[in-house]
Amino acid sequence: MIDHITTGFGAALSAENLLWCFVGVLLGTVIGILPGLGSATGVAILIPVTLTFDPLTALIMLAGIYHGAQFGATITAILIATPGEASSVVSTLDGYRMARQGRAGPALAISALGAFVSAMVSLFALAAVAPYFARLALDFGPPEMLAVMILGLCTIVVFSGRNLLLGMGLGLVGILIACVGVDVGSGTPRYTFGQIDLFGGVPYVEVMIGLFAIGELLNQLHTGMAAPIKARFRDLLLTKEDMKRAWPATARGTVVGFLLGCLPGAGTTLASFMAYGAEKRFSKHRKKLGTGAIEGVVAPDAATNAASNANFVPTLVLGVPGGATTAVLLGAFLIYGIQPGPLLFENQPTLVWGLLASFFIGNVILLMLNLPLAPVFAQLLRVRYAIMYPLIIVTSLIGAYSVKNSMLSVWIVIVFGLVGYAMKRLNLPVAPLVLGLVIGPLFEKALVQTSALGEGSVLPQITGSGTAMGILLLVLALVAGPAAVKALRGSRRTDDDAAEPATSATSGTSKER
Repeated sequence: MIDHITTGFGAALSAENLLWCFVGVLLGTVIGILPGLGSATGVAILIPVTLTFDPLTALIMLAGIYHGAQFGATITAILIATPGEASSVVSTLDGYRMARQGRAGPALAISALGAFVSAMVSLFALAAVAPYFARLALDFGPPEMLAVMILGLCTIVVFSGRNLLLGMGLGLVGILIACVGVDVGSGTPRYTFGQIDLFGGVPYVEVMIGLFAIGELLNQLHTGMAAPIKARFRDLLLTKEDMKRAWPATARGTVVGFLLGCLPGAGTTLASFMAYGAEKRFSKHRKKLGTGAIEGVVAPDAATNAASNANFVPTLVLGVPGGATTAVLLGAFLIYGIQPGPLLFENQPTLVWGLLASFFIGNVILLMLNLPLAPVFAQLLRVRYAIMYPLIIVTSLIGAYSVKNSMLSVWIVIVFGLVGYAMKRLNLPVAPLVLGLVIGPLFEKALVQTSALGEGSVLPQITGSGTAMGILLLVLALVAGPAAVKALRGSRRTDDDAAEPATSATSGTSKER
């Protein structure tokens, strides 16, 4: 493996490849900052620019765009509650609250550091175990993916707060919204009301922009514009306590992101939600999540970056895209005359290992660009909101329109902006709705495929798979485990309380004697 890595760095460290890697990372960051574009759109738009490049140089630039967009989307999620991608939605929950507390700098800095560390770890794992994980991914058919989606939906419990029924209801609403479009099984349009633009479903990027950006803006206007944040420079830097709390969350997010990223079609969004759910379960500061906890920023961002790297396992080894952006990149491979698959590592080792080496280089460039700029980005919060709010509205609407060049996207942003505003006024959690919307299509696809394999029955396919049953047992443990532990502790306390009077009575009798 050392020989392959050396070959890869030898190819990736040429002056031309370094230049285009830098350009890709820079463009990706800008694309991520613009609401509505996202990495998949950015890569698709810029593929024609690379047609005259050497295939390795072209892929290095496109991969740089992919990684840069991930962090760019987090910048706006933290600063103005406008997630540039669905995977950065979870970062909004704690990141924006940190920004409102005058700690936007630490939020951006820890996001960059956590993403960098997770990228390095996941890339070493990718280089070491890609063939093994590819064989493991082959065993993940529809029944196993259905079990994974059930596990993902169970994280609604984590995002529901104290009112579990309300959270489950909002998650169901999200799933129902996801049902708009063409039925997976029959190909019949449903709930589209004759709108051809809705055949592909309700676009969740526009929904996120409406729920978070416009919803938060309307809520701020209702409560009265807050004064611009004027944090001292030292408040924009990371502290030892921040670093101490961030590393365990980074480690958990990296593991969750890499494992889910290796699965075909799982993508990065599910990984970010699952990582946040893991923090809700295992973090020492889990009660602070949702109030501006640094774990709530670094864990999902680490998971997103790890998953974006792991997405290349099924893409390169199996020729199956791991997510939306890698699906576009898979098309780029074919345009350049490269056939991804099991023989790619043997037939074109220089290209494959050069591309993997460029991931290391791109993440180093990304860290060098954005870590020093974190306090600078945070200074945007000093701008008066009378100026910033119109900019947010214009940017959000233009970003939504640019996705499909359709006014329907603009109306979706406006409608869900009103929905987000209403939910904030009623103090309803937004995350369960978003989670249902994101996982709904994946769940339906896995359910339909599993049912087709079982000729209309799902249960035999699930029970016949040891992997699926293991995942479902994990679901049961996560859902029922905390309640069981709480009940067990309660019964022990009751026994202890009952034993204390008896002990007191015995000691009193002995004293009398």
